[in-house]
Amino acid sequence: MRRKLAVVLGLATILAVAVTGFAIASGGGEEQPLTGTALEQARAAALAHTGGGTVIETETGDDGAAYGVEVRLPSGRVVELSLDERFAVLGSEADDDAGEGSREEDDTD
Repeated sequence: MRRKLAVVLGLATILAVAVTGFAIASGGGEEQPLTGTALEQARAAALAHTGGGTVIETETGDDGAAYGVEVRLPSGRVVELSLDERFAVLGSEADDDAGEGSREEDDTD
């Protein structure tokens, strides 16, 4: 009986560690895509800063900024911009992993 209990507890521990690892790897669920007015303001600020391109992803709470916006430039390069709560650009950087899981935002919002 003790052996069965030890096996069950061991498996439960392994499962808990796996679920926690998956949550951390997937961003922990804190960042959410922008919608509505926030999406429009973030999109406009990002495109004004880059001088054009296509917004391919937006999110809240990105790396200490209020908003994050990824833009694919006409050259094909992708940049990620950090915006404050007033949609001012705090900074930008090349996004090396843009091809992985990126999705294009729908312009109909």
